[in-house]
Amino acid sequence: MVIYQIKQTTSGAVLWTGQATNADCALDAMAREAGYTDYNALPDTIRSGGIVAMELTDLR
Repeated sequence: MVIYQIKQTTSGAVLWTGQATNADCALDAMAREAGYTDYNALPDTIRSGGIVAMELTDLR
C-alpha cells in the first residue's frame, strides 16, 4: 500500500493522510472517516472546492 495525503485545493488544508491501494480508495477512506459512505456521498460544497489525492512521496 501507498501513503496518500488528501488536500483541499482551494485552501491547501490537509483533509486526510493514510494508506490506500490507490487514489480513489484514499478518497473513499477519507470520506468514511468523516462519516460518509464513500467519496461520492460527500456534500457537493466540499467536493466542488477541489480535492486532490497525492502519494506522499510526491510532496517533496
